Amino acid sequence: MTSMAPDSPRARALAAFRAAYGRAPTHLVRAPGRVNLIGEHTDYNDGFVLPMALERAAWIALAPRPDGVVRLAADDLGQQGTFDVAAARSRDARGDARDPHGGWLEYPRGVAWALQDMGHTLTGFDGALASDVPRGAGLSSSAAVELAVAAAFAAASGFAWDPPAIARAMQRVENLWVGVQSGIMDQLIGAAGVAGHALLIDCRDLSLRPVPLPDGVSVVVLDTDTRRTLVGSAYDDRRAACTRAARVLGVPALRDAAAEDLAAAAGRLDPVDLRRARHVIGENARTLEAAQALAAGDVARLGHLMDASHESLRDDYEVSSAALDAIVAAARAAPGCLGARMTGAGFGGCAVALVRHDAVDPFVASATVAYRAASGHDARAYVSTAAAGAGPEALPGADPAMRPARGAIMES
Repeated sequence: MTSMAPDSPRARALAAFRAAYGRAPTHLVRAPGRVNLIGEHTDYNDGFVLPMALERAAWIALAPRPDGVVRLAADDLGQQGTFDVAAARSRDARGDARDPHGGWLEYPRGVAWALQDMGHTLTGFDGALASDVPRGAGLSSSAAVELAVAAAFAAASGFAWDPPAIARAMQRVENLWVGVQSGIMDQLIGAAGVAGHALLIDCRDLSLRPVPLPDGVSVVVLDTDTRRTLVGSAYDDRRAACTRAARVLGVPALRDAAAEDLAAAAGRLDPVDLRRARHVIGENARTLEAAQALAAGDVARLGHLMDASHESLRDDYEVSSAALDAIVAAARAAPGCLGARMTGAGFGGCAVALVRHDAVDPFVASATVAYRAASGHDARAYVSTAAAGAGPEALPGADPAMRPARGAIMES
């Protein structure tokens, strides 16, 4: 059951709406953050990923308005912004896409552009946004906001929620509006997550296979208290290296290459590109094996695969950091840990650990103390369960039976 504590994002979104507009909202939507159990930097190589949606989420309380204007109060920032839906549609996302001084409002403006570019007719709304997905931590805070805004438009405008199509549109927001050449994973797990399950996602055809999380283990997200930025970072360099390696190997994407193909072509590859490709090809294999292990309840095998993933990301893909390495080492040495790895794009942010459920408390205590001693930073630990994807939520006092079904957001 979703928390209604006064400081929960749900409660803050509802309170911020009343404070900003002096009335009650007519709709409430949420979109989750995500943690990736394994399958890092494979999504933009048409590969496989195994993420789960988090209970931490972005929430928007809203009410439609008839004039095509969106007014949005961002509770976490203490700011409000306004834009015209039709004006967002008229912009060219390959040229003068975003206002470089637009700040946080460019995310919802980009969502309005992408949804209209899909063919949706959008209704404006008054809204209030609140989130407890940590920003810059590798838990997809921006994708959560984008999907929450998309869900708000769906609720206000009455169009059906098609997770793969919405995810593709939100990926275009990141790629063409924000300027980050990200893959599809963040948006798809946020749009299509299944409670109690991780999702094995084929990033080429967007097919999804829910994999139940077994009893007896918990997923613990460990925030290093360090941050990174993707725009203008080494992320694009890694993607370019993968493209070059695929070209040398003669395949459409690294997903189509095997370890023996890479070994045969090693002499023709730049040494850095070789290491990048070795990580991606190996990570795809690890991810498929991890899904099998999870489905079979073989949590020890999953933990070993997570460990191997971190080492590959650290040594071959070179996207770890001193803080991430320190927190992974602290996690592995803590009681009950089955495996741990960095998660997200890297260079800072979070790690994820698989922990025996009966050892969670001593695990958290030991890992955070050891990390503080090694790094000087204070880690935050989030014990997580797999949540459902983006969609409508019941307003306070509403009959739960009237809540719209997942997969189709309807006008109330």
